[in-house]
Amino acid sequence: MRDKVAQITGYHFKDESILTEALTHASSADTRLESNERMEFLGDAILGMIVSEYLFRNYPTFLEGELTKIKSNVVSRKTCARITEDLEMVSLLNLGKGMINRPNLPPSIAAAVFEATIAAIYLDGGMDAAREFILTHVQPYILESVDSVHQQNFKSVLQQFAQKHLPANPVYVLLDEKGPDHAKCFEVCVEIRGRRFDSAWAPTKKEAEQKAALLALESIGLADVLEDGRVRLRDTSLAVEAIIAMLDGTAQAAATPVSSDEGQSVGGSDDGSKGPDGD
Repeated sequence: MRDKVAQITGYHFKDESILTEALTHASSADTRLESNERMEFLGDAILGMIVSEYLFRNYPTFLEGELTKIKSNVVSRKTCARITEDLEMVSLLNLGKGMINRPNLPPSIAAAVFEATIAAIYLDGGMDAAREFILTHVQPYILESVDSVHQQNFKSVLQQFAQKHLPANPVYVLLDEKGPDHAKCFEVCVEIRGRRFDSAWAPTKKEAEQKAALLALESIGLADVLEDGRVRLRDTSLAVEAIIAMLDGTAQAAATPVSSDEGQSVGGSDDGSKGPDGD
């Protein structure tokens, strides 16, 4: 079993008794103290700490509430169960007779296997080994959760970046509005230190500001719009000097006054940034 687990987890256990305990469900243990429940408790705490540390170090402009949402998604039972199933570790679990014959095990059991395995690796190999195992498997879910949290909050991302790294905050400039009162469209652009980024159209000023913020983030290299329309944010600590130089006009500017037509092409997705007449 040790070799099989090593193949799955990438970690070679020195003490097989620790591994055995991590894979022993309460239904097959003589007492609950001999099951993996205590390891599940420890693994849950280690998982939360490692993910929290990773988020704190890699997303320095995210607010506490945003970090909490991302962490909650990543360490949830649903995510832990998915990782266990992807690794096919449930088949290694020691189950009692009443559980073996069940066609489908509850997700909580699969989640517990991941957490108990984390604890076992920590007890056998230390925190560095546990950290490597955790991050190898949770990083895709961290990126997914970061994308989800920030899909509609581009103004916040730009504002936080500006407050931390730039000499001026973004200003949202209303360039135009068209249409009757009951169906108006608004054109908005972001201006930072006198430089205007590509503009965006939307049926409300708030939505237009969000789209304009996304275009600004793309222009300065902090966001990419993927083919499926999702937005991938980049590490905001990168290329700060280049961005400041661009705003100061000492480097080739990525942001120049352009029409709303050109703003749509920079956006890289059909986000409705075209003018109200479809130009």
